[in-house]
Amino acid sequence: MNIELPFGKYIVAVSGGVDSVVLLDLLRKKPGLELIVAHFNHGIRVDSAKDEILVASLAGRYKLKYEQGRGMLGEGASEATARVARYDFLHQVRQANNSDYIITAHHQDDLIETVALNMLRGTGYRGLTAIFNNPKVKRPLLNTPKTEIIRYAMSNKLRWSEDSTNKQDTYLRNYLRNQILPRLSDKQRRELLKNIEKVAKTNNELNTIIATLSHNVISGDLIDRHKFIMLPPEIANELVVYWLRQQKLAYDKKLIKRLSLSIKTAKAGTSVVVSDQVSLEFDSNTALFTTSVRST
Repeated sequence: MNIELPFGKYIVAVSGGVDSVVLLDLLRKKPGLELIVAHFNHGIRVDSAKDEILVASLAGRYKLKYEQGRGMLGEGASEATARVARYDFLHQVRQANNSDYIITAHHQDDLIETVALNMLRGTGYRGLTAIFNNPKVKRPLLNTPKTEIIRYAMSNKLRWSEDSTNKQDTYLRNYLRNQILPRLSDKQRRELLKNIEKVAKTNNELNTIIATLSHNVISGDLIDRHKFIMLPPEIANELVVYWLRQQKLAYDKKLIKRLSLSIKTAKAGTSVVVSDQVSLEFDSNTALFTTSVRST
């Protein structure tokens, strides 16, 4: 496996699983890379302490700086909650160490799983290529199948930790990983990856169009309600998604529709709560995202 990265300082997310252990082994052999090993214990599994010990020992063996974070999410925490907590920690480490990028061990099977998962959940077009969306995260193994990663780990006699929940098909992602992906033929996998690549290219073009349109509807920080009303509903909803993403806010279809309708119809002097910290406030001509939350 060959990894191409420019010289620089990188935060390497290492869970202790085979994927991230292989990633770290590959990276530490490349000259010109300053690596900082980052491990986040979500506090979900009772046996997660062994992962901490393994990753800390790897960082020590490779003589790399080690950063550790801990969460207290509990056994019932969702995958989405765990992901947000993990990336919050990784970005904190990135900023504290003046690094430009985080490196994760997502591979080809993860890409297919994510697309399938988001299709089943009914996400919009962004969900089909969500794994590509963070410009501060590099995923050099994204074209590498899981089988090749395991083969490398075995041939190099690497030691890793198995997540005890990975075999539990009660999680939808695990069911896809354990029951569906192994049934794909090589031809089906190639076709699926080819289509994902096409969608990713189209999404980039759509995102550019939406960003340009946003500048036409927003003056300064103010949303022009008249211009917004004149847009087709589907386009208006896409702009709401774009603004929520700019605010780094979580959203679902219900929130998107509620905000879109409010921009069109809310009375001047009212506001709509978007999250615990953010509201959307209205006057007769404009709307504005603000941290001053008021009830309608």
